[in-house]
Amino acid sequence: MLLETKNIRVLYQKAEALRGISLSVAEGEIITLVGANGAGKSTILKTISGLVKPSYGEIWFSDKRIDRLTPQEIVGRGISLVPEGRGIFRDMSVLHNLRMGAYLRKGGEVSEGLERVYKLFPALGERRNQQGGSLSGGEQQMLAIARALMSKPHLLLLDEPSLGLSPLMTATIAKTITGIKEQEGVSIILVEQNARVALRLASRAYVLENGSIVLEGETSELLHSEYIRKAYLGE
Repeated sequence: MLLETKNIRVLYQKAEALRGISLSVAEGEIITLVGANGAGKSTILKTISGLVKPSYGEIWFSDKRIDRLTPQEIVGRGISLVPEGRGIFRDMSVLHNLRMGAYLRKGGEVSEGLERVYKLFPALGERRNQQGGSLSGGEQQMLAIARALMSKPHLLLLDEPSLGLSPLMTATIAKTITGIKEQEGVSIILVEQNARVALRLASRAYVLENGSIVLEGETSELLHSEYIRKAYLGE
């Protein structure tokens, strides 16, 4: 396995945000975390990326333990987070935003990375000198994803990539996520409020409630689960 979390617990001021989370991601796999707001999905991503430290448990990536590392060290190991709300630098150009994502890379690698992301996101190449804040919502989300790819990750953590986007742009982002996996060979953990989109993109899913995993399995099976259909697909 590329990534494994083992019985992760996270406490926020004595309240338990994550209650013994154990999950895994294989090389070249997309998994999704499904659950209501406050279920713990974003906390899992922040814990894997080092922004939140687990109170108990272990995180292993490429056969090495990483839960004691700093966020910068974790990026260096090959994990990048695209945060909820995008977090782009609105007053900086598209190009400078992308360069910020490559701060651990050397000159030649930066040029190669720019070439790759412009191929994936042609609109960013056309707007490379525009300020990030002048882009549309969908373009800003593409910029956030492209910036994360500039660190050349093996694992990409995507937190609500379709938030606030139109159905058409949501479909574009979904196609982009599939392209990243197929063209870049990057594994992905996807947190997405649109459960139908998430379950169709991923091969496996973990369903969370109140910081615990209550259901897991192949998405092809979960799409036919009566519980999933009623709770998350509105059927």
